[in-house]
Amino acid sequence: MKQKKTRGRQLKKEILQLLHLEDIEEAITEIRRWPARQAVNPLFLLLCSMDERIRWNAVTLMGAVVCTLAEQELESARVVMRRCMWNLNDESGGIGWGCPEAMGEIMARNSDLAEHYRCILLSYIQPDGNFLEHEDLQRGALWGVGRLAHARPSLLKGAAPYLYPFMQSDNGILRGLAVWAVGPLSEKNSVPMLKALSDDRFKLKLYREGHIIRCSVGQLSQEALLAHAQYAIAQRNDDTKYPAAMRCYQTM
Repeated sequence: MKQKKTRGRQLKKEILQLLHLEDIEEAITEIRRWPARQAVNPLFLLLCSMDERIRWNAVTLMGAVVCTLAEQELESARVVMRRCMWNLNDESGGIGWGCPEAMGEIMARNSDLAEHYRCILLSYIQPDGNFLEHEDLQRGALWGVGRLAHARPSLLKGAAPYLYPFMQSDNGILRGLAVWAVGPLSEKNSVPMLKALSDDRFKLKLYREGHIIRCSVGQLSQEALLAHAQYAIAQRNDDTKYPAAMRCYQTM
């Protein structure tokens, strides 16, 4: 694919046009016509858009662009991740809007970066870590953790306890995002809390699979309980098919 070379305001204008496309996959295809390193700066700016559709599409395109960059030059992709981290640091003087979401999207798409930075993303919801005090940033961090959890649940094994306080939050958006994030982790200790929230009628907007949907905390809880039940059935079937002694033998 022949890559474009555009500079400055024109580049931002053209990328902004892509973010208005209804078909996010078409936008991903088109943005790959630019050199990945060139597309990163405009996307950072657009992560702060007041238009939620533009902002979420920027998150998705940032994930796709940095994944491409990682395949070409991993260290350059790490620079982008460190820039996200710096933007979330008090010393940066900024706020870091969109950065936790971008980190989650990037790691959902690239296993190398996920292995290296998953603990950093998780630290943003840990009281003894790099906890984000601003509730809007907490939303972003929970979404980022959830995006990674749905894509690579094995990488967040043991992370569920950090989501539990948010599941009990008075803020319905935080509750819903935490429920959505905990679902794919299949942690049995989360089941009682999910059941308690299954009738929670608070409605929130959730961006997933390229669409902004409106759903209740209760609906997300029911989805998570269903996922947990399916996981438990799969585990029982596996235990029946492969007795413990045989599983031990297979790992030798």
